[in-house]
Amino acid sequence: MKKIGFLNFGHWSAGHGSQVQTGADALLQSIDLAVAAEELGADGAFFRVHHFARQLASPFPLLAAVGAKTSTIEIGTGVIDMRYENPMYMAEDAGAADLIAGGRLQLGISRGSGEQVTDGWRYFGYAPGEDETHADMARRHTVVFLKVIEGEGFAQPDPNPMFPNPPGLLRVEPYSEGLRNRIWWGAASNATAVWAAKLGMNLQSSTLKTDETGEPFHVQQAEQIRAYRTAWKEAGHAGTPRVSVSRSIFALMNDTDHMYFGQRNESQDQIGMLHGNVRSIFGRSYAAEPETLIKELAQDEAIAEADTLMLTVPNQLGVAYNAHVIESILKHVAPELGWR
Repeated sequence: MKKIGFLNFGHWSAGHGSQVQTGADALLQSIDLAVAAEELGADGAFFRVHHFARQLASPFPLLAAVGAKTSTIEIGTGVIDMRYENPMYMAEDAGAADLIAGGRLQLGISRGSGEQVTDGWRYFGYAPGEDETHADMARRHTVVFLKVIEGEGFAQPDPNPMFPNPPGLLRVEPYSEGLRNRIWWGAASNATAVWAAKLGMNLQSSTLKTDETGEPFHVQQAEQIRAYRTAWKEAGHAGTPRVSVSRSIFALMNDTDHMYFGQRNESQDQIGMLHGNVRSIFGRSYAAEPETLIKELAQDEAIAEADTLMLTVPNQLGVAYNAHVIESILKHVAPELGWR
């Protein structure tokens, strides 16, 4: 069995053919897709976070709204860029959203990816400290956030408070029990996956990874997952960590599917350079009739290693079509692979 959800980037544009014309469309349709996915039996509704872009950005109002409109589906991000976050305020938002959702938040966080602007986090009021990189700053924010959501008091109460205080040091409220165990780190390298394991975070691995060995993407990603699990065990954490991978997978069920995805030539991994000098590997997409998909996906070592699969969805094609994309995998592919 494998948990299967969707990952929505939340693009919008006024271009011809887009069913998501505005930011309001992107937000409201994201809620509607989560409701539809839950009705179809999907396990997760995850949302990407990009700043300075016509995509989903501030995640917590959306997560809270989805939490209020659904009852069973997991709700999360993939990922929140911690360079932009105030860990204290984020702890309040995350706690509130998790309580609204009844403890269903699965919060993916990370250093973030390429940006639309140069050093966008500076416009949000953040800057690395002396001898600190922007990645170091993201990890510093993360460590503070993780500590705060543990729920221990740390703030000295005022001797003359406006309202009566509980005894002892005060914590950030609202506190949501168990949220600390549902934080995921989006790792692009083996080293950051190991770092996440040491801190007791779950692992998210996407369709992009640092090319560390020259092997196929799915092989490198599987090795990353195994390195993560080894580090988790060596750290002595209780329980079993969760691991997700994301994939673009389209079952060609009808003429519309063939029109959109039948002619795409993305069946091979791609190599590129990120940040000017980091050799990276981009995982292939899958688009075929169900029987072919089943054979191809059975060879994907990283999917086999993970307990959770996120299906990246083309949100600008609208809620109805994306619900069809999800349903096609759940009904015609997942059972044959033992995922259902």
